[in-house]
Amino acid sequence: MKSKGRYGQFIRLIFSAVDLLIVNVVFLATMWWWNGSTDGYSLSSRAVWLVLNIAQLVCTYFYSDIHERRVFYADKVVSRALQSVLVHAGIFITLISFLGMRDLSWQQLLSFYVILFIALSAWWVLSRQLLKIYRTRGFNFKRVIVIGGGTVGVRLIEEMQADLGYGYHIVGFFDDNPKSRTVKGYQGTLDDVEQFVKNHLVDEMFCAVPDNGNQNVARMIRIADNNAVDFYYVPQFGRTVTRQFELSSVGDVPILAVHPYPLKNPINRFVKRAFDLIVSTVVLILSPLVLIPIAIGIKLSSPGPIFFVQQRTGYRGRAFNCYKFRTMRVNKDSDTLQATKGDPRVTRFGNFLRHSSLDELPQFYNVWLGEMSIVGPRPHMVAQTEMYSELIDKYMLRHTIKPGITGWAQVRGFRGQTEELWQMEKRVEYDVWYAENWSFFLDLKIIFRTVWNVFAGDKNAF
Repeated sequence: MKSKGRYGQFIRLIFSAVDLLIVNVVFLATMWWWNGSTDGYSLSSRAVWLVLNIAQLVCTYFYSDIHERRVFYADKVVSRALQSVLVHAGIFITLISFLGMRDLSWQQLLSFYVILFIALSAWWVLSRQLLKIYRTRGFNFKRVIVIGGGTVGVRLIEEMQADLGYGYHIVGFFDDNPKSRTVKGYQGTLDDVEQFVKNHLVDEMFCAVPDNGNQNVARMIRIADNNAVDFYYVPQFGRTVTRQFELSSVGDVPILAVHPYPLKNPINRFVKRAFDLIVSTVVLILSPLVLIPIAIGIKLSSPGPIFFVQQRTGYRGRAFNCYKFRTMRVNKDSDTLQATKGDPRVTRFGNFLRHSSLDELPQFYNVWLGEMSIVGPRPHMVAQTEMYSELIDKYMLRHTIKPGITGWAQVRGFRGQTEELWQMEKRVEYDVWYAENWSFFLDLKIIFRTVWNVFAGDKNAF
């Protein structure tokens, strides 16, 4: 096994220094753009530069942990970058106003912060990719032991090993259950943990043992404390509980509260609806450019209407009329029978519309009406909802938000025909995850991946 490297502990400091450099370079470039030179007041005033960097140091204190977190998705990275930029703007503008430095126009400040947000987001996403590459090569990793091999312990190990870029090296696995001896990495029972930690270099201990009064958890904490090992307790939820929780307390008693869906927040709902309304309005205004040739193609391909209207299940289980371009010959099974690969009902022109996803274009009208969102779980036929709600646990949770033209499940490969129950179960799992982890930047990420798939080709688009 390779060495952890001598400089891993300096990654946060080095990357934070790059953050500071980016802030100064972007400010310099913005002022040069507006002033045409570097001789303006804003460039010659040492006070402005001092305030600029003080504001960034505050942001570094609160947000530089982004450079150390091992599991953090791109959309959340961009969201953190936005928070950092907004905090910087609040501090910087407040201080220069208080100090009477009023020569910076709002146009200059707006330009600076827009460019800073783009630059900082790009750098943070890039830096995480660089770290993942660095870790996959055996550097900057954490030597980890997992205590307890029940359902939760196994889930934890699977997540840690899912991506080498997380930088977790599991050097030991301990459990009192005899069945666990066949698990790769098994090093013994809980009684063997202390000696193993003393004889091996261990950075972190994850304890997935139930705290049932037998003092095992307290013993593991004492072992970790005595050997300078970071200790993490893994709550016992099992496979059926996947919701996010927030740590709180009642007096000195810690409690875990179910984290509410982000879209229950009225501000988040307003942001999502405003984005939907703006985009759908623009698309509908421009739609005649493609609607007319598509309409002609549909009419030439087979007799029947241009649009296909179908009752689908929407928000809170309410049915609504979902619009699509007709891609099939008129048939009596369209409201009950799902399209399959090579379906003889699909016309040649309809096949093109399905592969290019242009058949979904009329759903922007559903978005404009507020019945759908651009991003969300795909709406199912009413007959499908009735069937799968009886077969799949938590199926109806996907209806706690509006259905979408595209969704997290679709960009993760679960689009089109569902031949087996597990495929729909996986789709529901991704839909529920999206509802629990929504963010505006996650929507942008899904839209980007959807557009990419359209041009790259999706084997499930039929």
